[in-house]
Amino acid sequence: MLLETRICGIPCRVDATVLVVPGRMSWNAPSDLDYWGYTEIDFTVLDRRGRPAPWLERKMTDYDRERLEEELLNAHTNYDPY
Repeated sequence: MLLETRICGIPCRVDATVLVVPGRMSWNAPSDLDYWGYTEIDFTVLDRRGRPAPWLERKMTDYDRERLEEELLNAHTNYDPY
């Protein structure tokens, strides 16, 4: 999934691998993660031409990372928080 965004005001793209694991919501789930579920997000920062941009990824703050993860989850069509 490609998402066009900005990091530190610099236009870029984010190539994401998003894995959303929904919980079972069953009384006999083996752990709290199996009951509630969890989300695993991994992404690569790319420049506007689609080339990896590790220099831009190094400029990212914690706020940028959280914002990008939120944007990716919202863009993911199968994401259902309930």
